Amino acid sequence: MGKNNKYKKEPNFSIKMDFEYGISKSLGNKIRRIIANNPSNFTLYGTGTYIIGEGEVAIIDPGPDDDLHINAIAKELEKEKITHIFVTHTHKDHSPAAKKLHKLTKAPIYGFGKHPKNFNKELSFVEEGIDYDFSPTINIKDNEIFKGKNWTIRAIHTPGHTSNHICYELIEERVLFSGDHLMGWSTTVIVPPDGNMSDYLESLNKLLNFSFNICWPTHGPPIQNVANFIKSIIKHRIRREKQILKTLEEKDNITEIVKVLYKDKDPALYPAASLSTLAHLISLVKKGQVISDKKITLSSKFKIV
Repeated sequence: MGKNNKYKKEPNFSIKMDFEYGISKSLGNKIRRIIANNPSNFTLYGTGTYIIGEGEVAIIDPGPDDDLHINAIAKELEKEKITHIFVTHTHKDHSPAAKKLHKLTKAPIYGFGKHPKNFNKELSFVEEGIDYDFSPTINIKDNEIFKGKNWTIRAIHTPGHTSNHICYELIEERVLFSGDHLMGWSTTVIVPPDGNMSDYLESLNKLLNFSFNICWPTHGPPIQNVANFIKSIIKHRIRREKQILKTLEEKDNITEIVKVLYKDKDPALYPAASLSTLAHLISLVKKGQVISDKKITLSSKFKIV
């Protein structure tokens, strides 16, 4: 059986960025960004809030419940009007500031619904990062179009990282705002039960139906060659799945699999790696390639069929 040459390269990640916290930076093409001072292993330098247009503007991912960040947005736009507040998904580094900005501006909040309540005690450390209080004033649909002053935005439903994840396209400039679905500095963490690896791969392939000039994730630097980058992420996930299957020949649990596959990584990243490994295993069980000794959890034992 020959090699699959469809996707030739692994992702080319970068962490290079030029920014100051709380200061608006023009990115061209009617786009500005303000970065919140909330760096972490999951946000890199912090949450990037995007401002689209001039005069009457849209916000994409208002960010965390951080008064300094919210005030920086308000100061930047004190002579302009916010007409739309778009949220990519319901994590606390993306959506909580929407409520305060709505109170300040009366601009409607757009999102793909509330976060489903699938509480899992085993994943309580993840639950702390979920914004269960988020509630959009307007629920949006896949492929819905929104028109503003000299800008048009398309919503693209991209479940995987979360079930309610939305990417946004600035149609005039063919610019993608990818939230956490695509990141130029790291792979995306998939957290079951709301996160779903099969959905994630399907959503990546869905984006290949579009032609984007550039992609701006909510965290980190832009992605320039978008289609090739998406293909490299797909290849990475396929390769990781094969590595998991290979490791299952000798190891039967997620803790041991992660130690093998991520032996060169900082152990502080193992919890996140365990979640993505769990997501891969759920997908493999669904496809009939792997079985579990019980209901699938982080502590389950697995074997190849």
